[in-house]
Amino acid sequence: MATDYEKQSYWHDRFTSETSFEWLVTSKQFISVIEPHLAQLPLSSHILHLGSGTSDLHNHFRSRGLLNVTNLDFEPLAAERGRDLEQKAFGDVRMNYIVADATHLVDEPIMISSHSDAAGENEHNVTPAKFDLVVDKSTADAVACGGDSAILKLAQGIKECLSKDGVWISLSFSSDRFEVPELPFHVEVMAKVPTRKMKPTDPDIYHWCFILRPM
Repeated sequence: MATDYEKQSYWHDRFTSETSFEWLVTSKQFISVIEPHLAQLPLSSHILHLGSGTSDLHNHFRSRGLLNVTNLDFEPLAAERGRDLEQKAFGDVRMNYIVADATHLVDEPIMISSHSDAAGENEHNVTPAKFDLVVDKSTADAVACGGDSAILKLAQGIKECLSKDGVWISLSFSSDRFEVPELPFHVEVMAKVPTRKMKPTDPDIYHWCFILRPM
């Protein structure tokens, strides 16, 4: 029986006992792969980590001085685990944690609030968030269990929340993950990450890191 990676119930059951896990590669390895892009980002950049789960990737961003990080997952326990990991590493919690479905971002965008003092009056404004970088480690793989339509919903939502020059970087086990009709992104292979061989005679197998730019 296939695992229901696209269903919240699977992740709730899993995160009940799981406190930390990394998909495909460690966060340190992933950071090294995307380093060429990270090196160009100002520390004020806004980053969206999709399907944050029980990964410690957000802590690696914070260690670099990138504090405007939003960690999104549709399972509430993931937000709890993420906060715990940040608290344990730094002694406080400064990043954002949101419980939301990444395939519903078109209809339910991530909102941010700000205050202004126009004309001497304190105003509270709520606007859709815009991100300079969206990252996922195998979240698109899980979403793909719901078919091409689910990937399109994910992609359309990400496109809506990217800033003018923002990009989406996705790590996948599949070389054709984004060969989906009507995908609203230009897709490039950023890196091929070789997997560990158990025996010298094992075939070469790679994980694929894609950088996606809106059309």
